[in-house]
Amino acid sequence: MACDSPREPLLSGSSIPNPRMSSVATAQKRRVLRRARSAPQASLAPPAPAGKDSDPVPLAESIFGKLHPSIKQVAVYLAIYLGLGTLSFYFVKDDFIGKKTNNLLDALYFCVVTMTTVGYGDLVPNSSAAKLLACLFVFTGMALVALIMSKAADYLAEKQEILLLKAMHRDSIGPSEVRKEAGTKKAKYKCLLAAGIIGVLMAIGTIFLHRVENLGLVDSFYCVCSTVTTLGYGDKSFSTSGGRLFAVVWIILSTLGLAQLFFYVAEVFTESRQRELVNWVLARKMTAVDLEAADIDSDGHVG
Repeated sequence: MACDSPREPLLSGSSIPNPRMSSVATAQKRRVLRRARSAPQASLAPPAPAGKDSDPVPLAESIFGKLHPSIKQVAVYLAIYLGLGTLSFYFVKDDFIGKKTNNLLDALYFCVVTMTTVGYGDLVPNSSAAKLLACLFVFTGMALVALIMSKAADYLAEKQEILLLKAMHRDSIGPSEVRKEAGTKKAKYKCLLAAGIIGVLMAIGTIFLHRVENLGLVDSFYCVCSTVTTLGYGDKSFSTSGGRLFAVVWIILSTLGLAQLFFYVAEVFTESRQRELVNWVLARKMTAVDLEAADIDSDGHVG
């Protein structure tokens, strides 16, 4: 029986495609990033391999830099709330009693005082329809403030996620750079800046009440403190047209500024925890369990 010709020509020519090798190559090209479902949605793509043309993971930007999408969303909701509230309270302007100046300005002023839960009591509803409308905007305003706080919490969680992402991909940016980013005192600087802004706003409010509303310095400072902390005792408030026009902007800035200050204080306390977590990620040695978890396609190979 004639023997088959040797298979050297077949081996020296075009190689036979190996399905196992092609699956491993495909798995190496594909990098999967697993994220928690509760993590905020953000454009956090894995960085490219280290090299001259590769861009490092972008550093976390300050909240005072580019406007975050959450801040834009809150600004839109705030504008809608103030617009609808002003129109609604303007239509029932005759059902309010108290110190009145301009009807449209009083409606906007009452809307801001209601949203920030200051509630001076210098302008109150006096009919069933106006009272029901005020109840509706009280809860809507509190929900809006809660939304602002939740967006601030999302920003804090997203910042921590970016920090961990850079720690996991330390091969492209370097452990020293990660530690440097984690160890910066950005939160402390922002906290001091927010405290300075609150101090300036309180000083402006005190001077304005003293000059325009003809209140004493102590009474002006007392009214400012009760407003910023949303106590709103009601014995001292803005009663002139110019005062209420000023109060529409000043109350929103001062109350939200104080809330932002408290948020930055919380961020300062979480910074130390973030640094400890980053150091743990960078110093942790890889184990067999980690290699098994990295084998996402279960082919027995990790690229």
